[in-house]
Amino acid sequence: MPKQEEHHVKLIHGMAEQLKPILDKSPQAIYLYLDDNHKTCNKNFASMLGYKSVKAWEDIDAPLADVVEASQAKVVAAYGRASEKLEAGSVKVTMKNVSTGELVKANMIMVPVIYQDHIMVLHFLSRE
Repeated sequence: MPKQEEHHVKLIHGMAEQLKPILDKSPQAIYLYLDDNHKTCNKNFASMLGYKSVKAWEDIDAPLADVVEASQAKVVAAYGRASEKLEAGSVKVTMKNVSTGELVKANMIMVPVIYQDHIMVLHFLSRE
């Protein structure tokens, strides 16, 4: 594993460990995003979108694949504000459950967080 890859894996695991009480106990669906390959979520998020496990979602290559096309630009713009301007925000999104095809309407709150000098974005989702 290349050094940078190993470093990013350690970052996402370290931050997830620090956030463990929130990820485990929050009633909200939550995911933590560093980049497309380095992300994690809680069980509520994985089940809301029809994934069999947290690992199943972590292993997908395109995390926006769950977000319907009409909502993708809003999510990308809000993520940019959170990761570049360190500005928390919220957007209404429609996502698709990969198992059932059900459309899930949710309010997504994005909060910038910093761990070992790396900016990540923590996403909280609540069904509408």
